[in-house]
Amino acid sequence: MGLDIAFWALAIIGVAAALAVVLQGNVFRAALTLVLCFVAVAGIYILLSADFLAAVQILIYVGGISILIILAVMLTRDVQHGSPSNKLMLPALLVAAVFLGVLVYSVTNTPWVLSVSQPVEPTTAALADKMLGGGGFILAVEIAATLLLAAILGAIVIVREK
Repeated sequence: MGLDIAFWALAIIGVAAALAVVLQGNVFRAALTLVLCFVAVAGIYILLSADFLAAVQILIYVGGISILIILAVMLTRDVQHGSPSNKLMLPALLVAAVFLGVLVYSVTNTPWVLSVSQPVEPTTAALADKMLGGGGFILAVEIAATLLLAAILGAIVIVREK
């Protein structure tokens, strides 16, 4: 019962945050609500016992992509409001409605099989050992992190006022 309540709370928070991202007029606040949406999705992954996906969601999306978006918004001048022209609002609404219809149709007509008999075991340690252990990719991960940090610092130095 507690997992059901937690799921519905996270689902409502995630959907409300996603709607706020789309409907928000201020780009910075939209980026902050995007962070909230990513955290809600990570919480749903935790409820599904997908701890590795939850960790990746937090590290990559919340820690990386969202911070990059917020940094880009902060470094860009005069981006207080979204796009003033709403010429594509009707076609976007039509595409979204068709996508929602296809999604609802596929979810309601899929025979979902539940496997409750098997215990769920954590996957983070096994995946981390394969990826970052002996013969893994730890050097590539460290090099990529260093390059991203250098690129962000370079962008700050180039854009700042003199």
